[in-house]
Amino acid sequence: MSAVRAEPSEEPTVREKALQIEGLSKFFGGVRVLEDISFEATVGERLAIIGPNGAGKTTLLNLVNGQLEPTRGRIVYFGRDITALPTHTRALSGQSRSFQIPSLLRELTVFENTMLVMHGLRKSRLSMFRRSTDYEDVVSNAQEALEDFALWDKRDEIVGRLSYGDQRRLEIDLCMATRPRMLLLDEPTNGLTREEGASIIEMINERIGDDVTVLIVAHDMHLIFSVADRVLVLADGSILICDECDVVRCDDRVREIYTGG
Repeated sequence: MSAVRAEPSEEPTVREKALQIEGLSKFFGGVRVLEDISFEATVGERLAIIGPNGAGKTTLLNLVNGQLEPTRGRIVYFGRDITALPTHTRALSGQSRSFQIPSLLRELTVFENTMLVMHGLRKSRLSMFRRSTDYEDVVSNAQEALEDFALWDKRDEIVGRLSYGDQRRLEIDLCMATRPRMLLLDEPTNGLTREEGASIIEMINERIGDDVTVLIVAHDMHLIFSVADRVLVLADGSILICDECDVVRCDDRVREIYTGG
């Protein structure tokens, strides 16, 4: 199931739009968190979203994924207006999401967590009176996923007993196992060692196919500039700049935000 991104061709190609954000705003009472946010992401693009604390980065992911409803604006996903759709409908349409704190079922084993994820997008997920082992294809797919992620030897371990790094890796692996069209990653290297962070960078660069659009919120600049095609910088709830990595890296306004001058 592993995939390597194809090298870009010399001839520029026009990619399909995976996501269009149009005039998106979110207020909590009188508090403006995001205002008039507009940008696009194409199929296969790695778009990083950065900014200081409180800039609205996670709120933006929550709006894209449906955890929050916008105050105004529109979200178009592969040509379909999903602004009013609930999170589970977006998941069924190919969105997959990781969170700042791993959202795994800590009391279950690695294999049981994987089974639930693989089963969750099937119509049979609503059947409540069959044993999980009755779904041979789900069992097979779960085993294949764990073998591909080099986690098969940990299949019987309780998730809550795994190291924090292994939990982060497992959550992202499970997001990828659903074969998403769009992957939303919120601080994927937060709390990890340098070595663990490097494995996440390798995973994003080498295991996610070039047909998957990735939105990454992070403070880890090494991660950002190792994986992103473009970087969107939020400041005070608005877009400061959205451009290629080298342009953003050299922007004086961005430097001022992160270094104070």
